[in-house]
Amino acid sequence: MLEPPTYLEIGIRHGTSLALATSTSVGIDPSYDLRVALPDGTSLFRETSDEYFDRPDPLAPFGGRPAALTFIDGMHLVEYALRDFINAERLSDWTSVVIIDDIFPSNAEMAARERQTRDWTGDVYKVPAILERNRPDLICLRIDTEPTGVLLVLGLDPSSSVLAERSDRIAREAVRPDPQQVPADVLERRGAIDPDTVLAAPFWSLLRTAREQGLAREQGLPELKKHASLLDFRHGEHRDVRPRRRSHLTSDPLCRRCCAVTSAFASE
Repeated sequence: MLEPPTYLEIGIRHGTSLALATSTSVGIDPSYDLRVALPDGTSLFRETSDEYFDRPDPLAPFGGRPAALTFIDGMHLVEYALRDFINAERLSDWTSVVIIDDIFPSNAEMAARERQTRDWTGDVYKVPAILERNRPDLICLRIDTEPTGVLLVLGLDPSSSVLAERSDRIAREAVRPDPQQVPADVLERRGAIDPDTVLAAPFWSLLRTAREQGLAREQGLPELKKHASLLDFRHGEHRDVRPRRRSHLTSDPLCRRCCAVTSAFASE
């Protein structure tokens, strides 16, 4: 697997997923309420992600190392999630991985910008399409996890300023009053990949080896894209395109809720 030496989590809430990390970790949440013990090497910041990224040296808890794995589960609004991605990519290496939670609402009520339901994704579902339109160099994989899916983003470019330069315009176009018009392909999870398929993908070892050897992005990205395209093609027939029921199942191999994202990617 990826075996990330550093882990950044935005929106830690009760600390359930952060507790699974086995590497030097940073958790950011302005109102966290821990209900579990966190491992040694974990630094907590009771502030917004914007405040954290505005720090003079946000990588200080990592000893200056980039964030190898970032899990974004902060404010469930498209402009906030996009801004978190922009900032997280800036602090990453090209071999790093960013995971964005809550991309598959079950209905328009769950996707509302003004919270109406107990289970709430907001309009984060807009982020995958935004990244694909504005950053075609990235690899964006929609993963079919319960309860609300995750987006796996690979092939990062910390030097890119495209999204930062376009962020105001993107936000103006993306932010719309409720009710949200959620596309059918989002509600039906079309194109979502089975978690088992992702965990078995060969690109994890490629990313780990590239990180350890200091391989440049221009050298490793073509092979990474090749692996990702083969994964997409080979397992397309297994995608579940039916509307999903809200579930409290904890058996998904990629995440229990989204908690096992950390255990799957951070465990050796």
